[in-house]
Order: sequence, then structure tokens, then C-alpha cells
Amino acid sequence: MVRPLLMFIVAAGVTAAAPISAQKSPSPDLEGIWSFSTLTPVERPAEVAGRSFFTDAEAAAFEKRTIEGGDRDRRDGGAAVDVARAVNDYWFERGTHVSTMNGRKPSSMVMDPPDGRIPPQTPDARARAAARVADNRAHPADGPENRSLQERCLSFNAGPPILPGPYNNYVQLFQFRDHVIIFTEMIHDARIVPLDGRPHRSPSIRQWLGDSVGHYEGATLVVDTTNFTDKTNFRGSREHLHLTERFTRADENTLLYEFTVDDPTTFTKPWTAMLPMTKTNDRIFEYACHEGNHALVDILRGARFQEKAGTPELRER
Repeated sequence: MVRPLLMFIVAAGVTAAAPISAQKSPSPDLEGIWSFSTLTPVERPAEVAGRSFFTDAEAAAFEKRTIEGGDRDRRDGGAAVDVARAVNDYWFERGTHVSTMNGRKPSSMVMDPPDGRIPPQTPDARARAAARVADNRAHPADGPENRSLQERCLSFNAGPPILPGPYNNYVQLFQFRDHVIIFTEMIHDARIVPLDGRPHRSPSIRQWLGDSVGHYEGATLVVDTTNFTDKTNFRGSREHLHLTERFTRADENTLLYEFTVDDPTTFTKPWTAMLPMTKTNDRIFEYACHEGNHALVDILRGARFQEKAGTPELRER
């Protein structure tokens, strides 16, 4: 995997240099492939409200309930539910346990606010969300632009920020003298983050993954990202999203990942989440997405069929 990525770096106009692990540098060693599969919920469940950590018994019960509830191989809902579950459970890698930090099991990834809940959205954000739902219902699949960024292979939930999804929960970090590459397994996203002190690009330049610049603060890599597009959608936050990520090597096998979301047009106040990632010897393989199949074409073909049949609604996005 290293050689193709080095070629990619050169093609992208970044000066290739020896990996930081081969240089004499005070920068922390963050290189490697890290798994962020976990059953820890993003927000704190009601049954542990007011407490930042599960007890062992609560964690075991939550894990059992989550695994059983997400089992795609269940056959208890009838034919329609069976079809909606689609892919067999074999293909998923959500993890089997909640995360452990310093011997304790956090009850949510959200650490601030202290209640472990994402702050309420602003009235404008709620209005945008309602308008988006109405537009989706009126124009579910007129063309590919109506479908989600995930379906169009443009971006996914693996970042930024990085949060676990149903599968492909790996990220690989490459460190160089003046750059870091954050390469996520899902939809082959690669962020090339300069560390040379340059400012963000002009606000007129917008990118799917935003514009990232970074620096080290002691043992921590800090990545600051702005300039998202108005098509990007992280829990309702779009072009005004300001994201700050922190990567800290906690021990030989643990990388602490923390991110802060700041968007006053969407949330009533900033919020911060944290999750530990685990070093793995697994490899990251190619994620080809729609380049090699007919899924998006068939979605649009199905929409035309439903229109002719008088049932234009596509209910699953």
C-alpha cells in the first residue's frame, strides 16, 4: 500500500520525502493502520444519563442489545423487512464491544457537553433539514445529483470527522517531513495535510473533504479543517463547518482521536467527541465503490419504473 500512495503523493504535487519514522524528528510516531470499530454510541443512552461511563454489566447489556438489534440475518419482520436488511451480517464489522479508555468504558463518544449529547440545532438548521426532506421526497432520483454523496462515491461517514460505520473502519496515517496523509478505507478518501504553517485556501475554494492544515502540539497532531462544500452534510452542518481533530499516541497499540465541531449556523454551541483507535496488522484493500458496478444506474432505472407505475417515492436513501 505504501508504494502506490507515494506515487499518488508525487502526482498530487507534494514533495515526497522519507517517512517520518525514518527521520530524526521530535514529532510523535502516529504511522500505521488503525481500527476505529466500536459499539460505543456517539451520544449517551438514556439509561446511563448523567454518567460518563458504563459499568461492566451495563456495557455487556448494551453490547448484547446493539448486536442483536443490528443483526441483518434475523428473519422476524416479514419479507419487506428482510429485503430492506439487504446485505448479510457477515459483511459488517461494527465491532463487538464498547471502547475502553484508561480501564473504563465511556458511555458516549461525545465528551463535551458533559451530558454526552450533541447540542440542539439552531432554528435555521432545523428549517434547512425540513426543506431537505421535502426536496428528497419531491425529487428522490431525478438524476444522480439527487442521491447521497455515499451512493455517488464522493464521501462517506469515515470523515472528516472520522466516525465508525457498518464496515471499512480503518484509517492509515503516513507521516512526512512537511505533510501527513490521512487515508481512510471507506471510499478511498485521502487527505493530504500540510504541516508547513501555510494558511487555509481562499474561502472561494470548496472541497468535499474540506481544506485541512496541521501542526504538532507536543505528542499530538492537530488538524484544522474548513472550506467544506454546501453539499457536504455532517449531522446538518455544511459549508460553515469548522473541524478541529487531534491525534495522540496513547501507547503502542492505542491512538486517541478527538474532534471538535464548531458551526454556529447549525449547533447552539461547539461539541467534542473522542474515541480510541487500535493498531492493527490488517491491510487496507481497494474500495472500488460504483466504478465497477451498476448500482447507481439501477437506482435511477428503478425510479423511472416507479414513476411509470404511479409510485414515484423512493423511500430508502
